[in-house]
Amino acid sequence: MTTIRPTLKRLLPALLVALCASSCAVPDEPGPINFLLITADDLEWSTVGVYGSHVEAITPNIDQLASEGLRFTNAHVNIAVCQPSRQTLLTGRYPHNNGAPGFHPIADDVPILQESLRRAGYLNGSIGKTRHLQPTERFGWDLGPDADNPGEGIWMHHLGNGRDIELYKKYTTEVLRLAKEESRPFWLMLNTHDPHKPFYGDGGEEYDYPVSREYLPEEIEVPGFLPDLPEVREELAKYYTSVRRADDIVGGILEILDDEGFRENTLVMFLSDNGSSFPFAKSNVYLNSTKTPWIVRWPGVAAAGRVDTSHFISGIDYMPTILEAAGLKEVPDMDGESFLALLKGEEQGWRTSVFTEYNTTFHELALHMRAIQNEDFGYIYNPFYGREKVAMEASTGPTWDAMVEAGRIDPAIQARVDLFYNRVPEELYNYKTDPDALVNLVADPAYADILAVLRQQLANEMYRTDDFMLERFEEEFGIKGVEGS
Repeated sequence: MTTIRPTLKRLLPALLVALCASSCAVPDEPGPINFLLITADDLEWSTVGVYGSHVEAITPNIDQLASEGLRFTNAHVNIAVCQPSRQTLLTGRYPHNNGAPGFHPIADDVPILQESLRRAGYLNGSIGKTRHLQPTERFGWDLGPDADNPGEGIWMHHLGNGRDIELYKKYTTEVLRLAKEESRPFWLMLNTHDPHKPFYGDGGEEYDYPVSREYLPEEIEVPGFLPDLPEVREELAKYYTSVRRADDIVGGILEILDDEGFRENTLVMFLSDNGSSFPFAKSNVYLNSTKTPWIVRWPGVAAAGRVDTSHFISGIDYMPTILEAAGLKEVPDMDGESFLALLKGEEQGWRTSVFTEYNTTFHELALHMRAIQNEDFGYIYNPFYGREKVAMEASTGPTWDAMVEAGRIDPAIQARVDLFYNRVPEELYNYKTDPDALVNLVADPAYADILAVLRQQLANEMYRTDDFMLERFEEEFGIKGVEGS
């Protein structure tokens, strides 16, 4: 039977724990704050009910969480692909600045959130997607699935390939009870594998784990960045069913948190690591690539039901926020900032745009992209244009195949296929009126001034964070990055 076992590494913070035993996290009593980070895998932000989905009862548990906390409408991850997105969260640095621009381990000299938490006596746990946090040994996980691999977190194959609600509940219970037994505050990351491909009902799905509701093609809505074709609807129905199963798991996790008595003293954050695995979403830098449903529940601190529509938070801000919330020393050279004041409803000067990037595919195909988005517009720089053709997970499967086939007789769909496959040097979109990035305004003289401003802002952020693509960008457009935006 697979059971979480204690590890020798737990002896290291024992002295710290003993010194603060009277104030450490015991359920229903005051003490250091606990942290629970729940992530969904490839969940499109607009799929979530509270974020505007019209699909019936698609995410009841996530919606309930939002009603109990704070919901950000301008939240983004900084890169729209699994491993680098998650590693950005836990370093406070952009992928180009933490040594892991793609599916690579974090550089040895880059501090990791778990190192600070471990020194403060926190129990650190990871359930699911653990292999996407590298190098594993640096994270110092306090739990393992069995005695033969202590401190390696709970891996997907111990969770029904990340799709079994009962196994998530089982391991969550064990971690929380371990925190009680050792009188330690905890930081726990719980990652569902849904709605990552293969979707529910696909032939490639290893295990047909149950879901509380299955959706049919006629029940779902097709996002504006995809054509409404029968094959697209069929695949999207499987995606939406996978979304519902992810929501089931979120509900199960939160139920256990309540049952074990940790609700009142746990800061819960929920988000998706990137957009859905369809063309013009995941592994790109469009609005639908990086925008994420970021929800925070913090009883007594973050007002229930509040919606923040003005602040652009992003993945680089997670680590500095957690450090400040825990009362720990700030780590130097992070790219992000703490948004703790925003959680408390206080005034805080904040950025008015977000920087995003993409670098390499899992198979090391270099498809460098850089983007900056504000409340109205999004600008994209594609330095790989003319050198590489786009080939990635999003350009596989029934939806992509249907688009290619339909493009033979539909010029509009063919234009979308051509753009995805070949790209253009620059893209400019009015996301206020065109959130699905259908009309490129880069050559429209009416937007020349906006284009110039966004180019400069992009150069400035690349300069501030020592982006290796800056020199090429400066040479191509005759722009110099400077401090400030």
